[in-house]
Amino acid sequence: MTPPKNLFLIGPMGAGKSAVGRQLARLLHLDFFDSDEEIERRTGVDIPFIFEKEGEEGFRKREVKVIDDLSQKQGIVLATGGGAVLDANSRSHLGARGFVVYLFTTVQQQVDRTQRGRTRPLLENGDKEEVLETLMTIRDPLYREIADLVIETDGRRVQAVARDIADAVG
Repeated sequence: MTPPKNLFLIGPMGAGKSAVGRQLARLLHLDFFDSDEEIERRTGVDIPFIFEKEGEEGFRKREVKVIDDLSQKQGIVLATGGGAVLDANSRSHLGARGFVVYLFTTVQQQVDRTQRGRTRPLLENGDKEEVLETLMTIRDPLYREIADLVIETDGRRVQAVARDIADAVG
């Protein structure tokens, strides 16, 4: 089997898309992109600032454009934001332009992993576990709709997950 030209990682926040994506790109000698980092690079500000000034709707418009642009590249691993699948066009682009890997993780693991690190605007208000549960209910069917492969990441090391994906794609 010939490895796909593009690998797109989807899944909820805290699934490890960025960390696994970087490792996977190294293993497969592909370029790595992170859609959230690309949005920050293009705007010159961080995502919490975009949410503050433009709201989620403004952020999602930027995300759709970045997903469209990046998914047209060849020979990349792309880590998407957790909500990238909310847009039908983005789902279509990802599904048609590469091999889509859904990094599945439980809500409890998401809670544990999102305690540290970057600021996550969607978790700023309300009970984190409740918010993550609601997001998962909405997004899980969308992730599964376009996934070519589902990999569970709970309790697993980044290198092991990346290796499993590399083995699966040849």
